Amino acid sequence: MSEENTRHGETAERGSESEGPVAVLFGGPSAEHDVSVVSGWAIADSLAGSGFAVERLFIDLRGRWWRVRDDAVSGRPRAGVFDDPGSGGADGPWSPGEALAMLSARPDAPVVFVALHGPFGEDGTVQALLDAYDLTYTGAGVSASAIGMDKVIFKRLVGGLGLPIVPWMQVTAARWRADRRSVLGDVDLFATRNGEPRLMVKPSRLGSSVGMTIAHGPDERAAALDTAFRYDTVAVVEKYLDHPRELEVAVIGNEPSRLQSFGPGEVYPGREFYDYVAKYADGVSKATPKADLDPELAGDVRAMAEKAYAAIGCEGFARIDFLLDGTRVLLSEINTIPGFTPISLFPVMAAGGLGSFAAVCVRIVELARARRSARIRSTLTPADLPR
Repeated sequence: MSEENTRHGETAERGSESEGPVAVLFGGPSAEHDVSVVSGWAIADSLAGSGFAVERLFIDLRGRWWRVRDDAVSGRPRAGVFDDPGSGGADGPWSPGEALAMLSARPDAPVVFVALHGPFGEDGTVQALLDAYDLTYTGAGVSASAIGMDKVIFKRLVGGLGLPIVPWMQVTAARWRADRRSVLGDVDLFATRNGEPRLMVKPSRLGSSVGMTIAHGPDERAAALDTAFRYDTVAVVEKYLDHPRELEVAVIGNEPSRLQSFGPGEVYPGREFYDYVAKYADGVSKATPKADLDPELAGDVRAMAEKAYAAIGCEGFARIDFLLDGTRVLLSEINTIPGFTPISLFPVMAAGGLGSFAAVCVRIVELARARRSARIRSTLTPADLPR
């Protein structure tokens, strides 16, 4: 569905108009911890500015939960809050169970805005915990989060649906430890068959390009796999594309027939590829929320994004990434909790359609409430069962 005609029916999808509290969850025990802090803080500020009662829940690298006190939230996040939460303006620590039990016991239990990137936050783990405590939360549910985070499963699914993807192969850490020579032989054969000696090697279940390497030739492939296996037990090896255009689409919505898609935007990496530094260091890369594309091609890219979004059962919001190799558009991956940093493209693209960064955050909260309302209506009780 195109960006221009996706507004129809959206008001029916909205949840309750009453504004209850929101707890923004950020940090987390992953390599993307620092990015999550920036995203979560920006989201909390925008929702507070929109009139919501907001609290900030910080998860440290050890997985302990903290509540950032109100007297520590003005302006930029104070470094001490995150280096030593207890002395830097946060109450805690609590275990996940203790923190979630306290949230769910409140008469006005908050909507939890999940702003956690990477494992634990984006792979279905925290979503399962929130479901277990019957808490309303933003974004994709357990299964969609897990599929979206796992590049191997995602590629198998969307490839099976006929969406174009970059040629790829999977390598497991167990096989790598047992027989490196055999694995490298298979990787060499993969490169030869695809007519490209350069390969992209990355962990299957991580984001922000952490652990991702270009192996420029056979002599760099072992080191690239070693790097990927520092972060995951499964690695993805892809054919290298020579400077493709990097396109991104923002998708928002719960029901596949009522999705809003924005973009495609385009990223211009300031390095050899769009790695962690290129994504998050100020001034390294450039981006535009509206790529210079033929309108028909732009519509096709948005349609592909919505198809991939719906295919994994995504809800709330996501960013879908594409590579434009010459005239061919290839689906790269889906990010079910994209960045909300000052240089992140997702909120900029969505704000172009919804009006502002704050409006994007409010809409995501509304969609969480709407999903909650729909699921409550569809829940069976013993009295509903046939007898």
